[in-house]
Amino acid sequence: MTVIVQPTGIEPADVLAVARHDAKVELSPAAIEAMATSRAIVDGIEASGRPVYGVSTGFGALANTSIAPERRAELQHALIRSHAAGIGAPMPREVVRAMMLLRVRSLAMGRSGVRPVLAQGLVDLLNHGITPWVPEHGSLGASGDLAPLAHCAIVLLGEGWVVGKDGGRASAAEALHTAGLRPLELAAKEGLALINGTDGMLGMLLLSIADAAHLFAMADVTAALATEAMLGSERPFLPELHAIRPHPGQAASAANIHRLLQGSAIMDSHRDDLAHAVQDAYSIRCAPQVAGAARDTLDFVRVTAGRELISVVDNPVVLPDGRVESTGNFHGAPLGFAADFLAIAAAEVGAISERRVDRLLDVTRSRDLPPFLSPDAGVNSGLMIAQYTAAGIVAENRRLASPASVDSLPTSGMQEDHVSMGWAATKKLRTVLDNLTSLLAVELLSAVRGLQLRAPITPSPAGRAAVEAVEPFAGKPGPDIFLAPVLEQTRTVLAGPALRATIEAAIGAPL
Repeated sequence: MTVIVQPTGIEPADVLAVARHDAKVELSPAAIEAMATSRAIVDGIEASGRPVYGVSTGFGALANTSIAPERRAELQHALIRSHAAGIGAPMPREVVRAMMLLRVRSLAMGRSGVRPVLAQGLVDLLNHGITPWVPEHGSLGASGDLAPLAHCAIVLLGEGWVVGKDGGRASAAEALHTAGLRPLELAAKEGLALINGTDGMLGMLLLSIADAAHLFAMADVTAALATEAMLGSERPFLPELHAIRPHPGQAASAANIHRLLQGSAIMDSHRDDLAHAVQDAYSIRCAPQVAGAARDTLDFVRVTAGRELISVVDNPVVLPDGRVESTGNFHGAPLGFAADFLAIAAAEVGAISERRVDRLLDVTRSRDLPPFLSPDAGVNSGLMIAQYTAAGIVAENRRLASPASVDSLPTSGMQEDHVSMGWAATKKLRTVLDNLTSLLAVELLSAVRGLQLRAPITPSPAGRAAVEAVEPFAGKPGPDIFLAPVLEQTRTVLAGPALRATIEAAIGAPL
């Protein structure tokens, strides 16, 4: 697959293809023309001697400092070197690749006043698999992701670090030489254009949207399997009960759970016994209300990210009529707010999942399942400590759900006196989603154990698919086993596409 970057932007799927699947990138002729047109305007401004921020002046608190024409290229190189000031562990490769592609996207829209060769330089890094070493700390989401983008930009100059084959730091100059690429010499405005954007936080948000969409679908699966294993009722998931509270995510989640519970001999065995479950606990009965609200939150976040994908995020910007105007479009508040909102929703999807695990393991509430899902409880502890692990992860997610976007700190001599913290918001969102994967994996393993213990009564098609996916490495209920590798393998099953695809085929509908 090749992603063609147009001056109108790219799609979320393009970002995933480049970030996670190493798709090649090309600049369209229209994008090259748009950049050349805006560059001609900047060249004209330079020739006229008119003062313009970032072209003939310093940056940030130094915006009123005039720069002599013969030092303007030096200014751009100095900007990149000074702003590549991050510290800490390197960001994941997929984040850095997404960030570079999104900066290409922004430059290609023809409002940054840069030469096409600048965008092509980033494209070359992507296509040659060169990943800049971008430290995790440095961005406040102020003038965008200045430090992270500077760590990408400095590689174009033949300086800084890249991620080596062994995962350690390697010389950017050597990486360019090996790939047959030459360092770039920046012209006026180009250093600023390389780093003044929301590309890091947008990249992480787009990756998170894809991950959250899958996890929220699998949350419906694990909720249904846990309900089935606990002899819960399917009646709270009837469509007419959700039509009277018309939140679209709730309706979708309820429909999923109801569909997943059909064709189950376990459900048939107690469907008409109303005495045992006049009302299931909230963690079962309200699963669609929580997971559905998370789906609606995800829809809001998806809209926000989609708007950013077609936005010009730079400062200053070059308008078609020849004006060069300062903007605040680099401020990451829209993305920071969205990331914090999604982190809250994802944390709650995990929290209610852990509550269902606790019920499955508690002999007083699990409706005749053995303590901790162990046939020989006492000598054996079953999944007791798996629930401890889940509880600890829930507690961490609650801490991470505290919003980063309310925590502004002034910088740059009070010129940048309100910042978005969007980088921090999107970075911790990824941690919340990784934790949610673990929580749903614990529920999946617990529900499978519960369904196995209901034998010889057979579970739903979804339940059979789950048992068949997990049983080869988890075995059947019995004496205690080394649980950590089982949990890791269950995580892999839950995060991957195969189980979901099998279940969707079994129920004849997408989740």
